[in-house]
Amino acid sequence: MSTSIILLCLVVIGVAAYLVARNRATALAGGRSSALHSRPAYYGAYAAIWAVLPALIVLGLWLSISPGIIQSSVRSAFPDDIKAQVSVEQDLGYSTVATVARGLTMLTSDETAAVGNDPAALQAKLLEKGVPLAGQPLPYMIDAARTLNAMSLTSRIAMTAIVFALAIAGAFYALRSIAPRFRARNRVERVMLWGLLLASSIAILTTIGIVLSMLSEAARFFTAVPAMDFFFGTVWDPRFAGAGSSSFGQFGLIPLLLGTIYIGLVAMLVGLFAAIYMAEYASMKVRSIAKPLLEVLAGIPTIVYGFFALVTVGPFLRDFSAQVSGLLSGNYSNFIQAQSVLTAGIVMGIMLIPYVSSLSDDIITAVPRSLRDGSLGLGATRSETVKKVVLPAALPGIVGALLMTASRAVGETMIVVLAAGVAARIQINPFEPMTTVTVKIVNQLTGDLEFTSPQTLVAFALGITLFCITLCLNIYALYIVRKYREQYE
Repeated sequence: MSTSIILLCLVVIGVAAYLVARNRATALAGGRSSALHSRPAYYGAYAAIWAVLPALIVLGLWLSISPGIIQSSVRSAFPDDIKAQVSVEQDLGYSTVATVARGLTMLTSDETAAVGNDPAALQAKLLEKGVPLAGQPLPYMIDAARTLNAMSLTSRIAMTAIVFALAIAGAFYALRSIAPRFRARNRVERVMLWGLLLASSIAILTTIGIVLSMLSEAARFFTAVPAMDFFFGTVWDPRFAGAGSSSFGQFGLIPLLLGTIYIGLVAMLVGLFAAIYMAEYASMKVRSIAKPLLEVLAGIPTIVYGFFALVTVGPFLRDFSAQVSGLLSGNYSNFIQAQSVLTAGIVMGIMLIPYVSSLSDDIITAVPRSLRDGSLGLGATRSETVKKVVLPAALPGIVGALLMTASRAVGETMIVVLAAGVAARIQINPFEPMTTVTVKIVNQLTGDLEFTSPQTLVAFALGITLFCITLCLNIYALYIVRKYREQYE
């Protein structure tokens, strides 16, 4: 019986236990719900939990543990000369055994008898069934495949019997426990509490696992490359035989970090200016139309923004700069390259408008109207009022909004690859290309390099550095937002 059918049967048993327990509780109370400690639905939920939850736990554990036990048992029966081989060759042999075992399940009894132990015939027959093999299986592989199928069948039968027995036993136990004053609601809510606690623990443990995995690989990188050369180096040139401070090349973080901050800063400014316009200058009609349209931008994939930067924004800025250069000096040379910090910042700013603009817009509009009226009454223009009154009053909230969206900006990859290039350099000209940390992470993990060279392990050092940066930004943003709320509430 397949796992999906087992799950469907458990659902049926759970629903049946729910209905029976609810009706039993009502019958014990003489049809009066007021005589029950909890509502009838809680009694039904209690029975359904006992019928389904233990069986699901056993099912999950069995599916997780049994394949490893079966594999170990099958591999222990391999011939001695096979077990003397290196682990990689043994893994390839077991992979062939698993493929043969899967193909044998597709053969009828007559086809299995006709094939027998002939490797060539078995290979041809499996090819007819759509299970190709790289080569003829060895005789021990055929025997191991049959053993694997037999053990898998036995395991599945035992699993099905135990799971159904647990489900039925749990349902009967819950039904026997039902009484008018039984605290079913408390039991159900306790189970729900533990379920929520487990879900939150999984999220926390996943984060811890990610951090530990990156730290372990980053530690291997720092055993080959000094940490001072990485964090304070100004040249990014990872290679095996380059001229530099080490035989592995140079892994300076500074160019990547500056590119990340530079492009993110341009993107933040674009989003902030959009928020200021929407809050202070746009009419109600424009605002009512533009703000919902800006929210739609959040659903566009980042690769689409990258194509937009590569095909539209970059060439437009390049051609526009050539026209301006021709009008001013007669020399039609483009001083803005198609791939540049400005291109990536503009497109990324457009992507971040739904986040920066929405938060900043709400914060700016929350500034008391009396401050604006007082400034305008003293003769200040609207621009002066925005610059000297509104922005200073809303500055803590704006900074918090910018910092909360900065983690998304520094983690962007596709837009930077297509709009800013992959050149790691230190420069302040926004019209020239630069790159970011995330782009180099992708570059270092692309190719045939093994996870033993500094050229690949540096990606984990970059990842843990970026993780620390975004974590600090988020913590500081939450601090500023909380301080802002305490100040204005």
